[in-house]
Amino acid sequence: MTKPSPDPISPGAACPCGSGRRYAECCGRWHAGPQHLAASTAEALMRSRYSAFVLGLSDYLLATWHPDTRPSGLEPNEPGLRWLGLEVRKCATQGADRATVEFVARSKLAGRAQRLHETSRFVREDGRWYYLDGEIAR
Repeated sequence: MTKPSPDPISPGAACPCGSGRRYAECCGRWHAGPQHLAASTAEALMRSRYSAFVLGLSDYLLATWHPDTRPSGLEPNEPGLRWLGLEVRKCATQGADRATVEFVARSKLAGRAQRLHETSRFVREDGRWYYLDGEIAR
């Protein structure tokens, strides 16, 4: 297991995932500390992964990616990339250990707006949620 990095932003700051909660009470608790890697739901894991992209926490992203589909590494965010927001559109469970989360993540690079609309699949193994894969909406 990768070692958690220290909190990348102030624990009192607003969480990047847009939940309206403080980072420490939202995604920060999954990123580091006693609850590291223990997101309670697929949606919580998806939100924490979005925040990890915003904060450049590639170790967390890899650790929460299912071993069957996990890449060997991740490239850092492109210089100048700004994440602008996350909208969770739909969450659905398929039994106790499978779920999907549909979301739209907005970003901007070199003055150009970008939008990622994906339905992600998650699985829970040994009580822990993992990102399995996703289908990008066209």
